[in-house]
Amino acid sequence: MGRKTVTIAAIAGLAFATTMFPGGTDAVALAQAATQQLTVPAPVEQVELVPEPVTFVTEPVVQPLPAEDPAPVLTEAGSLPELVRMVDTDAPMDEQMRCLAGAVYFEARGEPLAGQLAVAQVIINRSEDRRFPASYCGVVAQPGQFSFMRGSRMPAVRTGTSAWNRAVAVAQIAHQGLWESEAGNAVFFHARYVSPGWSRTKTRLAQIDTHIFYR
Repeated sequence: MGRKTVTIAAIAGLAFATTMFPGGTDAVALAQAATQQLTVPAPVEQVELVPEPVTFVTEPVVQPLPAEDPAPVLTEAGSLPELVRMVDTDAPMDEQMRCLAGAVYFEARGEPLAGQLAVAQVIINRSEDRRFPASYCGVVAQPGQFSFMRGSRMPAVRTGTSAWNRAVAVAQIAHQGLWESEAGNAVFFHARYVSPGWSRTKTRLAQIDTHIFYR
């Protein structure tokens, strides 16, 4: 190999070495560039998204109900007989109302409706007067006051008859104050064919068919 050939080979080898393995400033620059290219960025912290727990409503959802129509009220009738026909006599009754209706039935079932209403009104007035028992049954069962009573017991009523249905209607009308009675605030009465001594010390208020009413 000649000197020229060696020189060319040396120069090529140096160029190759410089290219593959640079030194000095170029090598440092190249190393820095390589470092910058090879630097892997720090991994970004991954935040796990946890969904909020689902809350179920266990209580029923209550929808507001429309206002109910008020219970039918007996309108003002043109007469007492008309009002009596409007009353529901099949409605359940408690013991007190049975006592009131029973007194009307036994004491005045043969009287006109105004007379039956007056008898019921006397019983109601007595239950509100401190001189008498405070209940309808107590007033009716008071000794010596009503001749139809058998001691403290009321005789059996023939229910289902027109007379009983009228007595029930009259009792409800009097109890609810649906019709003003001619007896007013009377607390005493007697049949017109008798004249008890106590009647002379009372104020006479009305006479309805066979009964006279006093305060």
